Amino acid sequence: MNILLVEDDERISKFLVKGLHEAGHQMVLADSGEKARDVIGSYDFDIILMDIMLPGLDGMQLTQMIRFRKNYTPILVLSALNSPDDKIKMLDLGADDYLSKPFHFEELISRIKALTRRNRLSYQEDNQFLSCGTLTIDTDLHKVIQKEKEIELSPTEYKLLTFLMENKNKVLSRTQILHNVWGISFDNTTNVVDVYISYVRNKIDETEKKIIHTIKGTGYLIKD
Repeated sequence: MNILLVEDDERISKFLVKGLHEAGHQMVLADSGEKARDVIGSYDFDIILMDIMLPGLDGMQLTQMIRFRKNYTPILVLSALNSPDDKIKMLDLGADDYLSKPFHFEELISRIKALTRRNRLSYQEDNQFLSCGTLTIDTDLHKVIQKEKEIELSPTEYKLLTFLMENKNKVLSRTQILHNVWGISFDNTTNVVDVYISYVRNKIDETEKKIIHTIKGTGYLIKD
């Protein structure tokens, strides 16, 4: 999973980043609310682990901002504030779960699994079929259909097209695509995104209507 940790205590953040890395997860650390706000606007995460007491923009304000932007990534609060009022306020603001410090690492792992499993099942139920014009993706069967004909895509081509379709009507930068499809955070020298966009375009039919649009200097867009 791609996990964002928002934590300003260096001792705690080092422990969590090391442990979650060893558990097989990709970690991004933000030591302030402002840094978290910036990175949330650039990448998609499976879950956000968030402290409340942060310098500048605190966890409560950050949670409000995330939900105001209609970003529904699960938020698990990790905080030394353990009064019922603090927990209720964060949950009311849009957090999904609350774990008081100190906590056992095994419990953190269990909470992460439970939240992401719940979010993934809900997402799959609502989004089995992704469509744009004559193009449809069945995410349960991993099939791409256009005009009643199945289109054969490689696993990477399928992942790329699905990511674009999941974000239909939204411009995606090459950096966002690299991160979500290939797991690459930063690489300004590679043209792998453009190459694979070309592969996908050559396999789908755009004669009636253009499906994948190039946004010059930015990235790509699928729109109705």
